[in-house]
Amino acid sequence: MMEIQHISRQYNQELEGVKNKVLKMGGLVESQVEKAISALIEQNNELAKEVAESDDKINKIEVEIDKKCAQLIAKRQPAAGDLRLIIAVIKVITDLERIGDEAEKIGRYTQKLTSIQDDTNMYAELFRLGEQVIAMLRDALDAFARMDVEQATKVAQTDRQIDQEFDRVSRILVTYMMENPRHIKTMLKVIWCARALERIGDHSQNICEYVVYFVNGQDIRHTGLE
Repeated sequence: MMEIQHISRQYNQELEGVKNKVLKMGGLVESQVEKAISALIEQNNELAKEVAESDDKINKIEVEIDKKCAQLIAKRQPAAGDLRLIIAVIKVITDLERIGDEAEKIGRYTQKLTSIQDDTNMYAELFRLGEQVIAMLRDALDAFARMDVEQATKVAQTDRQIDQEFDRVSRILVTYMMENPRHIKTMLKVIWCARALERIGDHSQNICEYVVYFVNGQDIRHTGLE
């Protein structure tokens, strides 16, 4: 892990405080994703409603962190590693907020799905995808907490597996729709949930790339992980 120490103890505490707030936000987002996946697979309307209505908490923390970062830039005029850390934090919380949006989306779709009398049980097809996504998000946050480039790189590469699983699920659902046209509307909502999960994987990959940026000073978003 890369540590930055300063003569000013208060400055160190401020930087550490910002990082801790990011991890708090990450923990809340992770919990929301887990609940969204459980609500979808179990067709739990109450849990889906809770997820759909809890996004404000995530948005509030994002605003608080943004404000603190702006204050640090104005007050401390950070350079080099300090500046990279603050930039990485701002980017990470943007992706966390978007992951929260995707979880909220799954919650809302699940509420609609639970109101439909349907016995297809196609939601189970998203179980493996959900497991992969939550594992990737958890590992990405852990890499950020420890600023571990090696782990961040490994975690980012798992997005390929999530893309492959999303493609597999999509093919199954599209085939089912073709064979059972009366279930098209229902299956479309399931596919939208699968797409939301795939997008969470993309945002988790972004978090890993910001870890590499902070530690190595390299922007690898468009150049690849190699």
